[in-house]
Amino acid sequence: MENNTIKIIQTQVLSDYWYTLHKVTYEYRTRNGEVKTHMREAYDRGNGAVILLYNTTSKKIILTRQFRLPTYINGNESGMMIEACAGLLDENNPEDCIIKETEEETGYKISKVKKVFESYMSPGAVTEILHFFIAEYTPEMKIGEGGGLAEEQEDIEVLELDFDEALAMMASGEIKDAKTILLLQYAQIHCLLLD
Repeated sequence: MENNTIKIIQTQVLSDYWYTLHKVTYEYRTRNGEVKTHMREAYDRGNGAVILLYNTTSKKIILTRQFRLPTYINGNESGMMIEACAGLLDENNPEDCIIKETEEETGYKISKVKKVFESYMSPGAVTEILHFFIAEYTPEMKIGEGGGLAEEQEDIEVLELDFDEALAMMASGEIKDAKTILLLQYAQIHCLLLD
């Protein structure tokens, strides 16, 4: 990757327990041509994919609820978060990943997804880029209970909510997850669940 305004001087691994935390020293050429040395930490957890499942007949969506330690540390009393189904890419491409994650987490077997955009979720600290998808679901696609994989220490509750209820939960702050808010707003803007 060639960039004449950035020169990496040193990269040091601070932690590689769950994901990798790097301390990076670099030179940065400002807009006025001055070269400054910066040190920053960057957390590399890989890239991911997220999906909003929606049913145009029932006007319902599928979300999940699970414990998220960082939110608990930062004042979320229960630590529970309501989120759209998501997962890390691992070796899969984004489409294959989200189809696999959907079945593991929600119990719904989908075959057709639509990518709507991609986004860096916390570009000041995390390297991850997230691929956003939507897909229609029907009751017949439910082939299992979902809940995630035990070997990944997942304990995921599957929620089927009225779309209007989910929007109200977003407005009230009950849904605080950024990726989920973006997908709910996408669905609202693009009238995916209008009568």
